[in-house]
Amino acid sequence: MKRTTVFLILAAFFAASIVSMGGCTTDPYTGEQKLSKTAIGGLVGAATGAAVGAAVSKDKRKGALIGAGVGGLTGAGVGYYMDRQEAKLRQKLQGTGVSVTRQGDNLILNMPGNITFRTNSADIDAGFYDVLNSVVLVLKEFDKTLIDVYGHTDNVGADAYNQTLSERRASSVGQYLISQGIDPRRIYTQGFGETKPIASNDTEAGRQQNRRVEIQLSPLTQ
Repeated sequence: MKRTTVFLILAAFFAASIVSMGGCTTDPYTGEQKLSKTAIGGLVGAATGAAVGAAVSKDKRKGALIGAGVGGLTGAGVGYYMDRQEAKLRQKLQGTGVSVTRQGDNLILNMPGNITFRTNSADIDAGFYDVLNSVVLVLKEFDKTLIDVYGHTDNVGADAYNQTLSERRASSVGQYLISQGIDPRRIYTQGFGETKPIASNDTEAGRQQNRRVEIQLSPLTQ
């Protein structure tokens, strides 16, 4: 789903919400239902906010979120916040095949391809939804984190195909997080193709490790 599509969906939702909340008035001369000026203003503001959120780039997410009222973390509170989030993720993901790695104040969730996607497919495997739902619960509780979703492949096949596949897989995970209520302004997706292996591509075991999606969680700081 492209960012413009997300925007249109959000705008339609806001419009429906305004109408349902009594944003319509009746023209005394024609009897027609019309949006009141207040409702129109609310719709424009909501649509503008959605457009801003949909257009936020990786480097601008922090400003957009803080500008929208999501307070950033400061000082010693950053490490403590990520400690708690790490503990909750390890609890939720134990035994799922997803590893949780701490790098400074960042958390990396490594999701191997054998449990996330079928071969040559960007459709999330049905058996993986429960795992993603567990991640969603934690991301909703700890909403002061930025979410980077990275797709990776092994080196089998054409470079261009692998690049596109990695992008589609990262996008699929990002779209699912949004569909479950995660603020799209927190999310950035990117595919790296076969350029960032974590194991040798000379063996099947190594290639399986390289076929993965990673979610990096970074603290939203002031």
